Amino acid sequence: MGGVTEEDRKKALKEILKQLHEGVPPEHVKERFRQFLEGVSSLEIAKVEQELIREGISREEIQRLCDVHLAVFREQLEKQRLEVAPTSPIGILLEEHRVLQQITQKLGFLAEKVQSAENLEAVKEELAQLGHVLEELLDAEKHYLREENVLFPVLERHGITEPPAIMWMEHNQLREKKKQLKGLLENASNMSFQDFKRRLGELASAIKNTLNSHILKENNILFPSAQRVVTEQEWAEVRADFDEIGYCCFTPTNLIEKMAEKPAVEAKAMAEGLLHFETGTLMKEEVEAILNTLPVDITFVDKDDTVKFFNKPEKRIFVRTKAILGRKVQLCHPEKSIHVVNRILEAFRRGEKDVAEFWIRKGDRLIHIRYFAVRDKEGKYMGTMEVTQDITDLKKIEGEKRLLDWEG
Repeated sequence: MGGVTEEDRKKALKEILKQLHEGVPPEHVKERFRQFLEGVSSLEIAKVEQELIREGISREEIQRLCDVHLAVFREQLEKQRLEVAPTSPIGILLEEHRVLQQITQKLGFLAEKVQSAENLEAVKEELAQLGHVLEELLDAEKHYLREENVLFPVLERHGITEPPAIMWMEHNQLREKKKQLKGLLENASNMSFQDFKRRLGELASAIKNTLNSHILKENNILFPSAQRVVTEQEWAEVRADFDEIGYCCFTPTNLIEKMAEKPAVEAKAMAEGLLHFETGTLMKEEVEAILNTLPVDITFVDKDDTVKFFNKPEKRIFVRTKAILGRKVQLCHPEKSIHVVNRILEAFRRGEKDVAEFWIRKGDRLIHIRYFAVRDKEGKYMGTMEVTQDITDLKKIEGEKRLLDWEG
């Protein structure tokens, strides 16, 4: 290394990224800092990008120039590519990336065929195939959910917070593009064929380019960083959580058919004890069963904004895994809504509000989301409880149905 210290290289890496952000061509930067690039790791790059964000460069700016960063570092990163077992969490994600790129190639090919047609009638077969491609792209949601709810929280525990946040931003960009593609295909017959062709070409290109760029970053920066910091025991827990969330229609079955065993949990200190409440006494198992039988999703965040508990009803509305336990609630929300979450928590903490409620559409279902301030008998703030409920069928109720009307 010619006497280059770790601190020297860290300073050089920061200077490299700053120059790239100022518009200096990658080739010039590579030449000037050649001695510092030798052996640079994905983890070092991730941590320096993180520092730059803390110093004032926005996540959006880092995201915009990630491809430029890789143009400088890719040669070194490819030399250090880590071997992973195909059935490991990273092995599964890598294979799904490979299949997703094949799917977007097919999307591009079909979009090109449509461009040369004269009318909608002439591309009936292509439209049917585009429908299948869209289904596969939409089913990639489970891939994103596994990363966002399992892999990202584990990385955050190891101090890697900004790269996952940037990847989540890109997931949302891809979700929006796929939503637009779905709308376009559903309304193809309601617009001029020229407009349809133009929009299809634009969206196919945008989805392909965004996904390829996203995969490049995850494969070369995020995943290798995870391989360096996540422990063997954590990987076992990650795989178990992956199995719980489930996989995509295109995930190769040979990678997932043998379900990972749940990691051993610590002995429960009060296994045979009773919990005494003001209004009765229950065994711990009874409390857990009661909470899981409630027809609502419950998540509890303590007074320090840390996720402490969630119940596990038979049909959850939103994905929750044990990986979020101990995680700051702000990290569980997209960046665009964090400021609202903070306002709610602060209003609860100051005693100004006790409830915040919202309702959203999830497919054809109406979902009611409520936040409740949890306080002790003296009114001291203990935390916040989120209660989520599917109220679609409740809104249809009319008249009466009495106990005596019940039929066994």
